[in-house]
Amino acid sequence: MSASAPLLRRAAVEGLGTAALVTVVVGSGIQASELTRDAGTQLLANSLATVFGLGVLIALLGPVSGAHFNPAVTLAAWFTGRRTGDGPGLRDVAAYLPAQVAGAIGGAVLADAMFGKPPAAFSTHDRWAGHLWLAEAVATAGLVWLVLGLARAGRAHLAPLLVASYIGAAYWFTSSTSFANPAVTIGRAFTDTFAGIAPASVPPFLAAQLAGAAAGLCLVGVCFGRPAAADAADAADAADADQAVVPHGGQQPAAPARSAEESALTR
Repeated sequence: MSASAPLLRRAAVEGLGTAALVTVVVGSGIQASELTRDAGTQLLANSLATVFGLGVLIALLGPVSGAHFNPAVTLAAWFTGRRTGDGPGLRDVAAYLPAQVAGAIGGAVLADAMFGKPPAAFSTHDRWAGHLWLAEAVATAGLVWLVLGLARAGRAHLAPLLVASYIGAAYWFTSSTSFANPAVTIGRAFTDTFAGIAPASVPPFLAAQLAGAAAGLCLVGVCFGRPAAADAADAADAADADQAVVPHGGQQPAAPARSAEESALTR
């Protein structure tokens, strides 16, 4: 696919990709909880499935939409590119965010249906605690730092491996198991299974994730500064060298370091 994919197609890909991601997260959680009673083994199975699934989805769909699958990443990419015009525009954001949320809900319902669970049953898994909110802020900050940092460092081609690896690690080093994704958080409220979150617990998770995204932007600025301008030849070289991630709106990236701002994932 090329960078000129129409907005409707890109939004559809964001919705489908987010749906597939949530299906992996919820489905593997159900499978793990039915195969073993050991919480550690359940979490290990869930995290491994998420790592593999997320890496595949970023590699497959990144060239079409950027493979955000995450409103926090979409908003961060818009914020950093709003002055230079090489990030997603407001039309992209307005199309991506509802597609991601709808896809996340659909993915949770699909996973429940595959395992014979009641579809769209609200979760009763309460996740209301200050340390969980802190963990979500930390997990999301790290994700945004990684995604945009890869852009500034010119390492966009590593996004499928590194973003998936980070999410897998964050399952274990955060007390919340690293949702780090507002759309996925909303979607997981629609499954009363291992991976669910009670609807009442969703708003503080969303607030913590947005705060974490802002912190991640600060970390990018501290570590990498402002992106340097590039001439037309540099942009052409970037288009040839890095096809793993493609910017929005039919635009070519201003430099290799900017292309990865359109790529991430999160669960």
